[in-house]
Order: sequence, then structure tokens, then C-alpha cells
Amino acid sequence: MRILLLCIVGLLAGCTGMPEGVTPVKNFDSERYLGTWYEIARLDHSFEQGLEQVSAEYQQRDDGGLRVINRGIDAQSGEQKEAQGKAYFVNGEQEGHLKVSFFGPFYSSYVVFELGDNYEYAFISGYNHDYLWLLARQSEVSPQLKTQFVARAKALGFATEDLIWVKH
Repeated sequence: MRILLLCIVGLLAGCTGMPEGVTPVKNFDSERYLGTWYEIARLDHSFEQGLEQVSAEYQQRDDGGLRVINRGIDAQSGEQKEAQGKAYFVNGEQEGHLKVSFFGPFYSSYVVFELGDNYEYAFISGYNHDYLWLLARQSEVSPQLKTQFVARAKALGFATEDLIWVKH
């Protein structure tokens, strides 16, 4: 039983790491991060497959964490999908490294590795190179920002040729 518990703890801890080369932003300001963000691009996963008009809303929780509300429209059915989760800082509020959970006690990394000076865009990764997002305060971004995102992500080893550009 003890070995099983250690394996589970190890597995969960591994999910709050980050890909090689990815470094979370410092001097992160959670108050400025609150509000609505639009998903501009992502590497696709089953939990977002077929979704358009995707957004994420971040709200302060009473326990010091963040409430996360992800919304999107199923492109085939037109049905709105919503997932609510919670996020907590891994190494303190000054670093853009959080652990997020949408499924009970299971957490995964949410690493802000680039952030606009005015918090107008954010480059996000998960715990490995399979998870990548470009979020922005507006549903459309400049071609220059898209190019900057792809170049940075590619240099870090992400499969940028598989990016999905989200329709809004």
C-alpha cells in the first residue's frame, strides 16, 4: 500500500512540472491576470476537441487560489460547454506557475512562460510539450503576435505545426 501511495504522489507531482526550457514568468500579478481571456491557439486535446469561441475566466477564490471557468461552443452541435476548476500557485504568487484541477484531487501544471507588459496576451504550457495555448484579452490578435508565439513555442520544442487557431 505504501508503494502505491508513493507512486501516486510521484505521478501527481510529475504533472505539476514543466517542459524542458520553459520558465515561468517572474513578478506575476494575479490581480492583473483576473478576468476573461480568449483562446487564440492551442494544441488539441480530447477535453477541447471540436470547440470554438473558447474563453477562460479567472476569479479570486476565498482560499487564495483562483477559480477557473472555461467555456466553448461545440462546432457541430452549437452547444455551449463549460468546465469549472481551481488553481493554486506552486511557488508563490510572484511566479506564473500554477497547478490547476478540473477533476477532484488531480492537478496539472499551468505555466505562464510569456506575458505581455499590459497583460494583453499570455503564452501557456502544461507539464509537457503536449499542452500549449496562446491566450489574449481580445478574441483577435495581430499577425506579429501569432508569429512571435509560433517562433517561441517552436524554439522550446512544441509541435507548432499541430496548432489549432480557434474561431471566434
